[in-house]
Amino acid sequence: MDVNKSPQMSSGPIKKVLIHPLVLLSIVDHYNRVSQQSFRRVVGVLLGTSFQGIVDVSNSYAVPFEEEVTDPSVWSLNHNYHEAMLSMFKKINGTLGGYVSDKEHVVGWYSTGPKLRANDLDIHRLFHNYVPNPILVITDVRSREPGIPTNAYYDVEEGKENPTQKSQKVFVHVPSEIAADEVEEIGVGHLLRDVKDTTISTLATEVSDKLTAIKGLDARLRRISWYLGLLIIGWYPLNHEVLCHLQDVVNHCPNLNVPELIKAFVVKSNDMMWVIYLTALIRCVIALHNLINNKILYKEYEKAEDAKLLAFESYHS
Repeated sequence: MDVNKSPQMSSGPIKKVLIHPLVLLSIVDHYNRVSQQSFRRVVGVLLGTSFQGIVDVSNSYAVPFEEEVTDPSVWSLNHNYHEAMLSMFKKINGTLGGYVSDKEHVVGWYSTGPKLRANDLDIHRLFHNYVPNPILVITDVRSREPGIPTNAYYDVEEGKENPTQKSQKVFVHVPSEIAADEVEEIGVGHLLRDVKDTTISTLATEVSDKLTAIKGLDARLRRISWYLGLLIIGWYPLNHEVLCHLQDVVNHCPNLNVPELIKAFVVKSNDMMWVIYLTALIRCVIALHNLINNKILYKEYEKAEDAKLLAFESYHS
């Protein structure tokens, strides 16, 4: 049996693609190193696992790729480089019983598109040698729109109504999501912690960070509520370890009905409002002071001009 094929690989339809942050960072780094000035797309190989129609993309590596802008049918992908990189990944992951370890295997390839190209089906056909049903993930590295900058596809055979016509492959879009475990979230948070936009004030940045944190908290609370709801109706079996962690979360939440805590919130709010009010008063006083100084200077300027005019008239008279 081919060592490239894993028992976890499935040739059935793909339901969803999960993309880890490390993959997105690697794709952006590949583009910035190779094609940032030329605006040409870059291509690489995706690694991960595939089980029951869900493809989990956890790693990737770049592959040298060239194509003619005027003629899409002329392109080249460095197979030797790809085979060498794949061999090194096999050595790192190890093999089990003639199969590549289920940690990571080839699941498809990526492109910075930002859209599908005419030669993508030809490139996609190459990856059928490594996985029965490969995926293509197109990442728009220059996207300015909110949301996930990725689109995932896999190819299917398109039948023809006329039996004499030859069937052909077409791409089918599949939903994609960004998936990250706790360790990856912490790592990405550290990477983005010092990335600041100098055109935005510190206050605006802090407010934006607070808003993002509140949205993240709201999403996690909704997920917990959804899980507990399915637990009540018997959809999931009881997991006492998960319930203990949820109880710890609840225990860390403050009791907002305690009079001392309510008073503390009111005092804190009043202190903040007092500072804002005092700041507004100081700004108003400074503005009035500048206005009075400006009027005094203007009066002195008018007196000096009048004195010059009188001196000029007396001299000529």
